[in-house]
Amino acid sequence: MGFLGDIFNLIFYQPLLKALILIYNYLPGHDFGIAVIVLTLLIKLVLYPLGAKGIKSQKALQDLQPKIKELQEKFKDDKNRQAKEVMDLYRREKINPFSGFLLLLIQLPFLFALFKVFGNGVKGMSGIDMTFLGTINLAQASVVLVILTGLAQFWQARMMKQPPSSKKQSDFSNIMQKQTIYFFPLFTVFILWKMPSAIALYWLTTTLFTIFQQYITLRKNKSDVAN
Repeated sequence: MGFLGDIFNLIFYQPLLKALILIYNYLPGHDFGIAVIVLTLLIKLVLYPLGAKGIKSQKALQDLQPKIKELQEKFKDDKNRQAKEVMDLYRREKINPFSGFLLLLIQLPFLFALFKVFGNGVKGMSGIDMTFLGTINLAQASVVLVILTGLAQFWQARMMKQPPSSKKQSDFSNIMQKQTIYFFPLFTVFILWKMPSAIALYWLTTTLFTIFQQYITLRKNKSDVAN
């Protein structure tokens, strides 16, 4: 673990910490919250292609749920045949059901490093004032930022919502959509409630950027389909 920790610090943690301090020092007004936002946006821009691919994959999987439900009903007494038919459906539609998970794994080192940077990396460093707009101490928890983050995640999930294609599938679709729309925002609020609000600000910025990216990606996807 010592060797892996050293590699993690060398590749992710130290570069992100130094980038944050550099942005903070060169920003007019030296606002730590603005520095967090700028660093977050830079990371999201670097990972933009991965994010777009993940959004397309998520939407494709969501659109495929009615067909998957039909196969599950048709072969409910034969689990092996059911699994084979579902995988064949993924193959025909050229969808990798694990792509979203793989993309998340790629981004996890950045996420862990940023949690470490915002949580402990800058605490106690001389010359850094961890306030945002002169009012919010980002070293402490902020109810306002946590609630805004939860609302942003709710908005993001609503963007991906689609009506079920039949009454037979409505119950299944409603359960899945409610889990996405309500559970994850509440879970986010629970996680962030007592964390340093720099993490909530990062999460809020990431979510708002993802909303923008979803809008652009899904709009482009619709345009490509129409043409």
